Amino acid sequence: MRASIDPPVVANAAAPTVSTAMVTRQRPPRIALVAGEASGDGLGAGLVAELRRLHPDAEFAGIGGDAMRNAGCQTWFDASELSLMGLAEILRHLPRLLKLRREFRERVLAWQPDVFIGIDAPDFNLGVEKWLKQRGIRTVHYVSPSVWAWREKRAQKIGASADLVLCLFPMEPPIYARHGIDARFVGHPMADDIPLQSDRAAARAQLGLPPRAKVLAVLPGSRIGEISRLGAPFFEAAWQVSERFPDLHIVVPAANRNCRQLLATQLSSSALPVAHSHLLDGQARTAMIAADVVLLASGTATLETMLVKRPMVVGYRVAELTYRIVKALGLLKVDRYALPNVLAGRDLAPELMQHDCTPPKLAAAVLHWFEHPAAVEQLQASYLQLHGQLRQNASASAAAAVAELLEKPVRSGGPL
Repeated sequence: MRASIDPPVVANAAAPTVSTAMVTRQRPPRIALVAGEASGDGLGAGLVAELRRLHPDAEFAGIGGDAMRNAGCQTWFDASELSLMGLAEILRHLPRLLKLRREFRERVLAWQPDVFIGIDAPDFNLGVEKWLKQRGIRTVHYVSPSVWAWREKRAQKIGASADLVLCLFPMEPPIYARHGIDARFVGHPMADDIPLQSDRAAARAQLGLPPRAKVLAVLPGSRIGEISRLGAPFFEAAWQVSERFPDLHIVVPAANRNCRQLLATQLSSSALPVAHSHLLDGQARTAMIAADVVLLASGTATLETMLVKRPMVVGYRVAELTYRIVKALGLLKVDRYALPNVLAGRDLAPELMQHDCTPPKLAAAVLHWFEHPAAVEQLQASYLQLHGQLRQNASASAAAAVAELLEKPVRSGGPL
């Protein structure tokens, strides 16, 4: 979870109000966008491509990466300027980030776009959206924060910033509707990208794995803190599984160089046989497809594992003090954490959280999938159904919603 860099935005009664209704459409549509990391850059590129199909003469500008530039968006700042993780890193760069935000929003206002689209990155985008909305610019927030999981009242803050929220999951729009906010389910781009059936044999060949061996993919997270808490119990659980299946191969994708170094240290300290342990640079999806079972940290990777139709065991731990505070304040509003279980409304994947995230329990849950092929087959049918629900041609659906917003009239002080 990123720490917020966004101080409260206070409406300035003396600030000039600009209305796009006062600008006669003598020019092509202008669309400003912000993406703050690789995933947002990909979403932005798909959205730009689809909006260009609807409005071939449209102009696009803002903050993005290579994917958005290749799609035809002029980037005033690179997405890497916003790609910061952790409180310490954000605090160190806070003056620069605040300066960038001031310069960027003034440039957007001067450019007078017909709509501004903030893609994910809520700590940066929601403040920009609110500031622009107060000055008569239509605003869209693409990718809802997890209001279904905790602090539902955040939906009100998002609605104060965005005229329209584009949601990746079907359970999100009803939450916004309770607060009178226009939100649309557009589907998940990952569900569009991943085929309904994944080729295990090809993935194993790509990774140099035996075609008939039992394979367990282990993903203890993509951040150092997660790996520090989860790596040791995950690898201990994998060793316990290997005691039952001596030919078991373990594949461990590392998100980056720092993660690889920590994972290598943890692997070398484990009892897992070196010959059957495979530490990869990236290639997480390939590892999932190659695997018979996936043991992973709770997060977006659970959705990806579902979409490649692999049985999974989900584990997670947070710092004990954090866990106690969250529980005491009742911030979490769900009994399920893994996205497949949330989407299905029932327990498809075992979830072993906090004090239940122990090697024996993790190993037992993994062994269940290895030893019950009929249960795996039934699970895959459920995953296929959920995949179909999320496969909505997300970029085209999002573009259609934005185009609909563009057709709505605006007035001085904000959109109608």
